[in-house]
Amino acid sequence: MEIITIQPIVALIAGILILVMPRLLNIVVAIYLIFIGITGLMGSDFLNTIG
Repeated sequence: MEIITIQPIVALIAGILILVMPRLLNIVVAIYLIFIGITGLMGSDFLNTIG
C-alpha cells in the first residue's frame, strides 16, 4: 500500500475520533503527525518492505 493511499485513511480515522471524543484532539493530532512524519522520512521503500 502506498503512502498516498494510507494518509487519507489515517486522516479520516483521526477526524472521526476527534468528532466522537473531542478531548482526544491533542493525542490524535500528535499520533497523526508522528505517523505522517515517519512515513514521509522512510518513503515508499519502507512500506514495500513491510507489505
